[in-house]
Amino acid sequence: DSLLQEMVVRSSLAALSRSSCSRLGQLSKDRKSCSRRGCASLAFVPKHREPQNEDIEKLGEFLSTVERLLVITGAGISTESGIPDYRSEGVGLYATSVKRPIQHKVFMDSMQARQSYWARNFVGWPRWSSFQPNISHRTLARWEEMGKLSSLVTQNVDQLHYKAGSRKVVELHGTNSTVTCMTCTFTQPRLQLQRVLEELNPSMITKSDIIRPDGDVELTADEVSRFQVPDCPKCGVGILKPNVVFFGDNVPQDRVANVRKEVGKSDAMLVVGSSLFVYSGYRFVTQAKDLGIPIAVLNIGQTRADKLVDLKIEARAGDVLPKICL
Repeated sequence: DSLLQEMVVRSSLAALSRSSCSRLGQLSKDRKSCSRRGCASLAFVPKHREPQNEDIEKLGEFLSTVERLLVITGAGISTESGIPDYRSEGVGLYATSVKRPIQHKVFMDSMQARQSYWARNFVGWPRWSSFQPNISHRTLARWEEMGKLSSLVTQNVDQLHYKAGSRKVVELHGTNSTVTCMTCTFTQPRLQLQRVLEELNPSMITKSDIIRPDGDVELTADEVSRFQVPDCPKCGVGILKPNVVFFGDNVPQDRVANVRKEVGKSDAMLVVGSSLFVYSGYRFVTQAKDLGIPIAVLNIGQTRADKLVDLKIEARAGDVLPKICL
């Protein structure tokens, strides 16, 4: 009876794996079709080569015996959803504009800076909030559902992993989906604030064809000067700030400690779509290295950790992840 039960369980797991791979394979075919049509969502993906069968095989072998996989994702995974990033060669914000993301101290110290930030964010919000997860987000959600992915640490603030169905997510740099008062800590959904901003600025048109990595757009000085920004609806005096770690600020220590704990419990690490240039994510790779945990990177272009990892594949995530059957 025990032998029969074991055979039934193995048969069921094999069927589940084949079914998952079949669904992801169809998604991969759809993605290739999209690529051939030149979909707009690929506009912010830098130049890259097509992955070789050897690349797929190597990553599949790397992941084949993993039971507790920790994945770190960066902006590169969301460029295939149409969201630009900062550092991609030729197409990132730093390569195409002299504009730079707002600094934490500037935001907190300057009323004019906050007015400019919220005006631009207000106009860009409808498009930003409409972005959808791509095949790579959905593949990672499937791995979690299968019990292979134990923790997903993202440097992105776009919530696309949640939209894809992932739940074991740590948003390292926070999220644009909520807004917090810096005085009384009252927190509200970003969508709720959008309705308030609409009432205060009825003549401002919330439409833009160009959006930045942090969700804002370009406006004229006159448009910004006329924009009305509310104070906290609870305490009446506090500064409203998105729940995002701005440049120049630090990731909360309890969040860092939580990720370090997850790294320690993992038996492999996979980095997807991140150059790891920012220390907030790079530190977990060095921790994994110190612990002897195998590390693989899937990213277009160089990363800060290239000399530390066990496997490096330079390709688009959407061309690789769906082809891995765990």
